[in-house]
Amino acid sequence: MKILFLFVDGIGLGSADPAINPFARANLPALTALLRGSGFFAASAPLRGQTFSLQAVDAGLGVGGLPQSATGQAVLLTGRNIPAEIGYHYGPKPNPEIAALLQSGGLFGALTRAGKSAALLSAYPEGYFQAIASGRRNFSAIPMAATRAGLPLFTQADLQAGRALSADFTGQGWRERMNRPEIPLLTPRQAGAHLAKLAQAYDFSLFDYWLSDYAGHRQEMAPAVSLLEDFDAMLDGLLSAWDAQNDLLLLTSDHGNLEDLSTRRHTANPVPLLLVGPPSALNLFEHTRDLTQVAPKMEKLLAQTGQ
Repeated sequence: MKILFLFVDGIGLGSADPAINPFARANLPALTALLRGSGFFAASAPLRGQTFSLQAVDAGLGVGGLPQSATGQAVLLTGRNIPAEIGYHYGPKPNPEIAALLQSGGLFGALTRAGKSAALLSAYPEGYFQAIASGRRNFSAIPMAATRAGLPLFTQADLQAGRALSADFTGQGWRERMNRPEIPLLTPRQAGAHLAKLAQAYDFSLFDYWLSDYAGHRQEMAPAVSLLEDFDAMLDGLLSAWDAQNDLLLLTSDHGNLEDLSTRRHTANPVPLLLVGPPSALNLFEHTRDLTQVAPKMEKLLAQTGQ
């Protein structure tokens, strides 16, 4: 079995109110078809089909205040209730306490030590590595865990060679904002199919989609709707190429945000746990209550696969 963890930053399951929720305004045919006509809302979960399930999962973890990126992502990578351990939610980047808890690489480290292959499929530009090396920028939790596990971060060369995907899936941002016309330009649907292909090279792979959180903080409905429609087109390509009878696609988030544009802050809404895969995998994840249970179940599933 292969597992692709599609991490979508800052999306919760909110209300079906089109005044505040771009999920209620966007045309999302792939997601709607997958969910058998249901919307991507809190009222839709739990929902189960033959090869998919949608659950609403708690990101607050019993700690006061709104969930934040560093702690939420660290929980997803370790299975530990890190906000409870340090006493607060924190973000966006790990502080020394959180970094110490990611020192062994989290899920990336656990899997590689168990002999499984793993990769972070996101490509990073040269300026990112320069900023990290100079101390002008800090790792967020996901690349921090990957590098602590000894995994390389993919570069522009990897992106050009088709070994990784850009943050926007298509490569358009690299071409326009970073003046890299040599980067291949994909349609969202092509990018989704390519992501499915890349995931087949590893036991476990993760793609870090953070543009959703940026869109939520901007509170602009039209760009948010456009972003979601592009994401849905990517998802269409991914699902069309995904072997749901044998492999698991897992989509979840660290906290709510994009589903409620009435606020610039994160939300206390549950986050989605969307699974596409064989019934045995769906059964293992059934009744997942909070973010601490996600990593241990992925690790257990891959351990069972190797037996």
